[in-house]
Amino acid sequence: AGSLDYTNTISDMRTQQPSLDTVDTIYTLHIALPMYTQAWDSNPRVIKFPRKHQKSSSANGLRRQKRDWVIPPINVPENSRGPFPQMLVRIRSDQDLEKGIRYSITGAGADQPPIDVYNIDPVHGKMFVTRPLDREERASYHLRAHAVDMNGNKVESPIDLYIYVIDMNDNRPEFQNQVYNGSVAEGSKPGTLVMQVTANDSDDDTTANGMVRYRILSQTPHMPIPNMFTINSETGDIFTMAAGLDREKVSQYIIIVQATDMEGNLNFGLSNTATALISVTDINDNPPELTARTFSGEVPENRVNVVVANLTVIDRDQPHSPNWAAQYRIASGDPQGHFLIRTNPVNNDGMVTVVKPVDYEQNRAFMLTVIVSNKAPLASGIQSSLQSSAGVTISVQDINESPVFPTNPKSIRFEEGVPAGTTLTVFAAQDPDLFIQQTVRYSKLSDPANWLRINRTNGQITTMAVLDRESVYVRNNIYEATFLAADNGSPPASGTGTLQIHLIDVNDNAPVMMPKEAQVCERANPRSKVNITASDADADPHVGPFVFELPSYPPSVRRNWTVSRISGDYAQLRLRIPYLDAEVYDVPIIVSDSGNPPLSNRSIIKVKVCPCDDNGDCTTTGAVAAAGLGTGAIIAILICIIILLILVLVFVMWMKRREKERQSKPLLIDPEDDVRDNILKYDEEGGGEEDQDYDLSQLQQPESVEHIISKPVGVRRVDERPIIAESQYPVRHSLPHPGDIGDFINDGLRAADNDPTAPPYDSLLVFDYEGSGSTAGSVSSLNSSSSGDQDYDYLNDWGPRFKKLADLYGGGDDD
Repeated sequence: AGSLDYTNTISDMRTQQPSLDTVDTIYTLHIALPMYTQAWDSNPRVIKFPRKHQKSSSANGLRRQKRDWVIPPINVPENSRGPFPQMLVRIRSDQDLEKGIRYSITGAGADQPPIDVYNIDPVHGKMFVTRPLDREERASYHLRAHAVDMNGNKVESPIDLYIYVIDMNDNRPEFQNQVYNGSVAEGSKPGTLVMQVTANDSDDDTTANGMVRYRILSQTPHMPIPNMFTINSETGDIFTMAAGLDREKVSQYIIIVQATDMEGNLNFGLSNTATALISVTDINDNPPELTARTFSGEVPENRVNVVVANLTVIDRDQPHSPNWAAQYRIASGDPQGHFLIRTNPVNNDGMVTVVKPVDYEQNRAFMLTVIVSNKAPLASGIQSSLQSSAGVTISVQDINESPVFPTNPKSIRFEEGVPAGTTLTVFAAQDPDLFIQQTVRYSKLSDPANWLRINRTNGQITTMAVLDRESVYVRNNIYEATFLAADNGSPPASGTGTLQIHLIDVNDNAPVMMPKEAQVCERANPRSKVNITASDADADPHVGPFVFELPSYPPSVRRNWTVSRISGDYAQLRLRIPYLDAEVYDVPIIVSDSGNPPLSNRSIIKVKVCPCDDNGDCTTTGAVAAAGLGTGAIIAILICIIILLILVLVFVMWMKRREKERQSKPLLIDPEDDVRDNILKYDEEGGGEEDQDYDLSQLQQPESVEHIISKPVGVRRVDERPIIAESQYPVRHSLPHPGDIGDFINDGLRAADNDPTAPPYDSLLVFDYEGSGSTAGSVSSLNSSSSGDQDYDYLNDWGPRFKKLADLYGGGDDD
């Protein structure tokens, strides 16, 4: 542990080989140095700048630089405790004896980040480290040393300094996860890979400081043996070590794993631990077992989707997994498939369910053999249990069944038109309850046309009316009726049956001609014709082709008209004569069908004969004339229309005039309706003549505003309509919503309350005028007293209006 002094360089060493005179060669001398140089050495390492030697060649003028040392790296241990700064090396130039030299260093760790990790004494060239180093942060530094004179001129070429931080074991191994989860199937063989744990050490992995080794510290639980697992010390792979893993006994193991550096040396290495949770996964190593050898149940006949028995099973595999889920199969006893066993997903029980009705009269009991298995196959080497099969006995309960019609629906064929009372068929039902004697009674449930009757005891069907294929109740030539058959069991049961009667058509409907109305021109032309056809309610072959012909009576029909056949169902009606007066004619036509025997019908078609234009269309005047109206009738109709329009116009003008009069005389009511002047006195006992002296002018509406304005102040009547714009009232829509009537009334009430032009007017009404002064004294001098006499004679001085009061209280002769 010492330092080397490179003051004696080997730059003077030369070889005598001529070939080296023209080649610059630098040799690297490998010298065994200590791993690191301690800062407290008394003789620090000295690094000199290489000296420059040049030699001229007389032959070609070439120069050769002598071979110098390559500076070995500087090794510094991390985490040094100081004291700082610690001296590492000394930089020196051979020219420091001749002139003043200044030293400096550059690079990362000096003048570049991280700054000031290293510094140098500029005069003596001593290089220091200023703080502890951490290899995990930075493992090496590359610096350059410089030498300049006092004027800043370069004296030596820069030299490269490499500083390596020596690793110390200062980091523990760190697991990537604190808890690892793994799994292994139960029954696995020894050597089965379970999982891998990984720990990383920040120290140098090329040294023992970063070499991690693994081992298992503990296993919980210690079943079936304490060492069920082992671990690869270098890779961290965990394997099974022994057989005997059974999930039904131990479902999870907890393994504590330790990682130690220094290649696992427990005395010098650093350690850390992690937990490995190993779950034992299930395999189907336990077959399902039924809890009993026999099961029983009962079911009512003719019932489906009912559970008749419940099969319980035990399976020790993991619940709700394919290894645990049971599936049931009926091996024997149900050849017709009446039963199905469904699995209850909650408790794994088997529910024996009826999926096809059972009949007590055919099978009173069933003996089923049931086998249970898992959805997943059994593991290799596992045999089925003897308790995987059992017998199930199911008893059938007899119930009262409904009578059944053997043929439902039942179809029969009859011609339409059969008379009432005809027997059609016997529609009888059978009672399935063979072991019970019961009586069946019949009734009619549905008969849309009310054509049929059924015998209550034997089900014989007879007609009540004539069957008609053309009835609205017949669809596609089929008439349907429904009947009810009920027994007298306890409780009573009933069944329904449908009878379909296919009605065979007969020719019982005469054809009907179409259309009923038409129009032709009064002059015969090729376009003046009417296409006619016929319809028949019967079916083929009792319909077309139809025969159209004109009757022989009246003779004018065949004289004026002719019918020509177009096809089997169509014909044309046209004029036989060149001209026929414009009028409406009733033309009879006889239509016959093709039935056997054929049926005929005399139909009337109303034909309007009218004048036509060049296109063959009836003119308007001609159409009216053809309708049977003469010229006088048309003029009378026009005069009536004009008179009606005049009356409407006069009424509108009268309403407008009346509205103007109301606006010019804005009274509360119309003048002709004003009855306020007509005061009728029947019998009244009142005061004297002065009390009957009424001024009716105060009660009347003034005729003009000027008359009111000319009245003196105090006697003027101001009960007149204000001369301002009238308020706008809400308008009700023509079709209001039923819920907005109340809102409409309230809005109108608020508008009337706030309308100054609506009566009664908010004005001062003067009922009497007493002048500008009064001869009576103040009424404040009056007082009330119940004791002593009061003199009321002064009331006589107050005028005629107080005379009655003076007579009452004055104590005069009238008392």
